[in-house]
Amino acid sequence: MAACKPSLSLRSGLLAASVALALTGCAGPKKELTTGSVPAGSAAVSPDRMAGLNATELHAAAERYGKAYEANPKDRNAGLNYANVLRMNGRNDQALAVMQQVAINYPTDRDVLAAYGKAQAAAGQLEQALTTIGRAQTPDRPDWRLKSAEGAILDQLGRSGEARLRYRDALDIAPNEPSVLSNLGMSYLLAKDLKTAESYLRTAARQPGADSGVRQNLALAVGLQGRFQEAEAIAKAELSEVQATANVAYLRSVLSQQNAWQKLAKTDKPAGNDANTN
Repeated sequence: MAACKPSLSLRSGLLAASVALALTGCAGPKKELTTGSVPAGSAAVSPDRMAGLNATELHAAAERYGKAYEANPKDRNAGLNYANVLRMNGRNDQALAVMQQVAINYPTDRDVLAAYGKAQAAAGQLEQALTTIGRAQTPDRPDWRLKSAEGAILDQLGRSGEARLRYRDALDIAPNEPSVLSNLGMSYLLAKDLKTAESYLRTAARQPGADSGVRQNLALAVGLQGRFQEAEAIAKAELSEVQATANVAYLRSVLSQQNAWQKLAKTDKPAGNDANTN
């Protein structure tokens, strides 16, 4: 199975990684689905369950869901599943096109609006995504996942102060939720406040529901502080040999850009300014 890793290239990549974690999640070593057991359109399957599939299985799932969607484009679950697996395959523009059609047919469905907003964010339509996810949120039944998704999008827009307020709102609803703590840690990582980032990521990694993605973010925060052996040990923890090798190789490739990171830190504004991390 391919390693679960954020697409990182210093600032721009870290932003994408933060959003990716909030919107899609990242599966741990155990896989909940196999291609043969994926339902075609009878039930909606969450993206975090699909994250356990490797590239070949994701391609097969896309074919399966695509056929179900083609057979009945107005089937809500078929559309949601197809858009989700398209995003998992990196086909973000096509996923957005699918969700636009689903949203036309289900304009007030909260789950559809949430998925539509996530598809917009993945396709780079960040301001539109904030509006759509805001429509999905309801004051009487706030959803911590949507709060966290809003935070990740705001981080990508450079509005870190607002982003962290959303993460803390999410934690008020779901205390110690590891994915939210991880995104909060990534927010501080973006601002190059590595010690604060490590603190949140360690807390996230200690939670029972923490997955491989949380640990890889922690490994990155540790490695960026120059503690490479410790970072590699974290990256390999609780993974198969294949996953561990892939994650360590990727971590090394990211940390090899350390000089570029340091140059960026010298030219950017000081860390800790929540109002602007550009």
